[in-house]
Amino acid sequence: MKAILLAAGMGTRLRPLTLETPKSLVKVNGKPMLERQVEYLREVGVEEIIVLTGYLNEKFEYLKEKYGVKLVHNDKYNVYNNIYTMYLVRDYLKDSYVIDADVYLHKNIFKEKVEDSTYFSGYKEGFKGEWILKFDENNKVYDIEVGDGDGYILCGISYWSERDGALIKERLESVIDGGSFTNLYWDDIVKDNLKDLNVYIEKIDSTASYEIDSLDELREVEELLAKGSI
Repeated sequence: MKAILLAAGMGTRLRPLTLETPKSLVKVNGKPMLERQVEYLREVGVEEIIVLTGYLNEKFEYLKEKYGVKLVHNDKYNVYNNIYTMYLVRDYLKDSYVIDADVYLHKNIFKEKVEDSTYFSGYKEGFKGEWILKFDENNKVYDIEVGDGDGYILCGISYWSERDGALIKERLESVIDGGSFTNLYWDDIVKDNLKDLNVYIEKIDSTASYEIDSLDELREVEELLAKGSI
């Protein structure tokens, strides 16, 4: 089992913190978010970890010595969405976690062994413009809708089986080779090919993970931590 950590973004909504620090290396609860992810992955035996860098890529160099991770640089991080980032590491997708490195993990939700492709998702309320998971009584995901409200959403943590990883790689290559991908995210590849994939939802505690995409979201999590609410 491997892990791909997506850390190429510029984090403009976290400025001024991200003027000199990549957003995945911003500290939450005393530790950079990405480092906490790496340590949790190590706890469940994931040794091969690939970190996708872009903005301020030199700031990630210390991770090679500290944790033995592999760094892959996306020099087009400010041109395309994360679909191109995933394209660069498509060969690692089989039997691999894929994690947005700007997610603060309050608990270790990783598992030593995962059978099927899985979205790890906590129930969230009052969201806007999120990717909402639709699943049946067996927790198999059959659709993903973008919208507002309450429910289980893409939380930036997933696992992809050998079979599904190979199929996603093939579809990624097809889309990139076609040239019309400027406005796409890598999640669009999954969304548009769900009928050919075998994806399930793993429901996690709603306080287990938080996406830190803005200063407001960072302050909210820090306040919850200070109050002992999570």
